Amino acid sequence: MSEVKSIAGQDLREMFSAAASWLEKSAAEIDALNVFPVPDGDTGTNMMLTMRSTMEEAYRAPDHSASGVAHAMAKGALMGARGNSGVILSQIWRGLAQDLEGKESFTAAELASALQQSTLVAYRALSDPVEGTILTVMKDAAAAAQAQVAEGNDDIIDVMEATVNAAGDSVANTPSLLKVLRDAGVVDAGGQGLYTILDGALRYLRGETELMRLRKPQIIVSELPYAVSLSQAVGIEEVPYGYCTEFMLKGEKLEPDDIKKRLEKKGESLIVVGDDSTVRIHIHTLNPGAIVRFATKLGTMHQVSIRNMDEQHQDFLEMQKDRMPVTETAVIAVVSGDGLTDVFSSLGAASVVPGGQTMNPSTRDLLQAVESTFSEKVILLPNNKNIVLTANQVQSLTQKSVVVVPTETIPQGVVALLAFDYEADFKTNADIMARALSSVRSIEITRAVRSSRINDLKIKRKQPIGLVDGDLVAVGDSNLDVINQVLARLDLGEAEVVTIYYGDDIELDEAEQIGASITERHPQLQIEVIRGGQPHYSYIISVE
Repeated sequence: MSEVKSIAGQDLREMFSAAASWLEKSAAEIDALNVFPVPDGDTGTNMMLTMRSTMEEAYRAPDHSASGVAHAMAKGALMGARGNSGVILSQIWRGLAQDLEGKESFTAAELASALQQSTLVAYRALSDPVEGTILTVMKDAAAAAQAQVAEGNDDIIDVMEATVNAAGDSVANTPSLLKVLRDAGVVDAGGQGLYTILDGALRYLRGETELMRLRKPQIIVSELPYAVSLSQAVGIEEVPYGYCTEFMLKGEKLEPDDIKKRLEKKGESLIVVGDDSTVRIHIHTLNPGAIVRFATKLGTMHQVSIRNMDEQHQDFLEMQKDRMPVTETAVIAVVSGDGLTDVFSSLGAASVVPGGQTMNPSTRDLLQAVESTFSEKVILLPNNKNIVLTANQVQSLTQKSVVVVPTETIPQGVVALLAFDYEADFKTNADIMARALSSVRSIEITRAVRSSRINDLKIKRKQPIGLVDGDLVAVGDSNLDVINQVLARLDLGEAEVVTIYYGDDIELDEAEQIGASITERHPQLQIEVIRGGQPHYSYIISVE
């Protein structure tokens, strides 16, 4: 993958346009995480709508420099900010614009500096900043960028990768910082939204725009259980939340700092941002009328939204109760490797059973997974031809409805999950997923355990060998040699995407070099390199 040393205004705009579309794919799932400070509207939807306004203004900007685009983004975000998370997001773009002032383009060091300024501006916007929220995620992401630059790294893609990884780790850690998240067993919704935006921007820089159309963002899942604490929470008499009150105030000689001071004792979660002519106000209050009377004395109110958060809280609890016990259809996959486990979990697998080559799970293991899931309807993905028959035994051992989609490889399991339709019924989904298996070719690269001659191939012990859909077709002196031989045997004319899952014995550098080599030979293909962490197979490659 080639290095990126600087970013101009057009790429700044396009990378966050891609990020906005990436966020939109997971807005509903982010909404479902919504608990802090209270169910304040719909975080995913609010951030998505804020990003739409952000990018609409960016595309209208007459100045196409990095500074001009950043300032347009900040303006669009402020004018279109929705909810607590949207207003904070607008301040992140405001900080970015401040630090990129006057710049035609920016380097990795300047990006790190701008992210740091974004953090400072976002923290200053809140009267009472709380850790374990989008603020913490922004702070940790910016710190990772600064650390990369301090080490002398001037490749923007490397800096963004560190930024995104740190943001993901920070999101996963939010339940340890906030009791309300621990009790609900979820991560912070605003933090997840910011992670998704940064991840979308990184994917654009990597050239994965086409691939993003075929994938969904990863929703980071809390490892803490939520069922017990949520059921306890349902029965607790809560202090009234009041009304989420937000609006745009327009006037002359407005003083945001003074407005903020005068509102601090009138509610919670107060955010006041803007300038002397336009101020965005967000507050949780038991008396929205008093806020409206105060505001109308200063200027005119626009985009007024007053929502009853007590009703939202009850809606949230009902949604979580519905979410806990039963889903229409649960998918259980057999997977080996922590990276592949993350892939299947992020694609919606309700449970992952450890297993694969040389480590086949027992019927008991699969039955236990089926009985443990809340759903009464289960689709099993064995992902190995030696596990299909075992999986079939489960159907007669449980009262639940179980269908085995006979996936024999990891790539088949992935395309089956991608084909899953959340609006379709159980049988329809099983049929859709089964039909999807023919859309992918599976390549596995491993090493021979002994010397032999198979299919006219003379194989030495420990030599790299390549299989296509389970058939041994190539042997060579290196992984790259074997991969090239295998790809040469396939008709890639109609192929679009090649996904490379590298194993626990492979370093990222080697995997990326192989990805770059495939791109050079087949420039029409979209290449994605993902850590699979699987044993036994150096590479598992999907050709779609």
